[in-house]
Formats: sequence, C-alpha cells, structure tokens
Amino acid sequence: QVQLVESGGGLVQPGGSLRLSCAASGIIFPIYKMGWYRQAPGKQRDLVAIITRDSSTNYADSVKGRFTISRDNGKKMVYLQMNNLKPEDAAVYYCNARFPGDGVPTYDYWGQGTQVTVSS
Repeated sequence: QVQLVESGGGLVQPGGSLRLSCAASGIIFPIYKMGWYRQAPGKQRDLVAIITRDSSTNYADSVKGRFTISRDNGKKMVYLQMNNLKPEDAAVYYCNARFPGDGVPTYDYWGQGTQVTVSS
C-alpha cells in the first residue's frame, strides 16, 4: 500500500519559515520524481517544486529563491524548506510521487495535504 504522509504545516507570521516533510512508503522511492503542490481555497492545485530521481530541481517562479526542495532516498523522505513566507503562500500543501518522471505517469500518488497559514 502506497502512502505519502505530509507533516510540518502550521501557522507562521509573514517572513517566517516552515519545513514540510513527506514520508513515503510502498514505493521504490529513488526512482520517483517527487513534488510539492499547493491549493488555496477556490483555486486550482499548482506546482510548487519538483525534484527528479537525479535530484534536479524546478520551482514555480513565485517561490524561487525562498523555497528549497530536497530528498533523502535512504529515509524515503522529501522536504520543502520555506523561507520568507508571504500571505499568498497560504494553502494546503500536497506531496506527490510520480513515475516515470517524464510524460504521462504510470504511477501517480498524492498525500492527504498539510495546511500552511501565513498571517500576523
């Protein structure tokens, strides 16, 4: 059974930091492209950051220079370090695992999401 379990969300003031974690199980983690997506109320789910099986990364323009995605294949974990958070970063953040990483994925899994609230 595949599971992606996010943690680390919460309430933070503008300018603050959070580190999201995603624990994966039931997949051959190293071969999956891992990603973080977010969805604010009334909006579509958007890509935040991805990290490929060879640790290449890509970010949404809105988070470049503030967010960092990383992975630990031995622990089957993916992380999202979020710095200088802004109110517009508030959303439910979802972990995604996808294989293969290019084209239409044969396997595509989602976590349950973790809420990030940015407010003073």
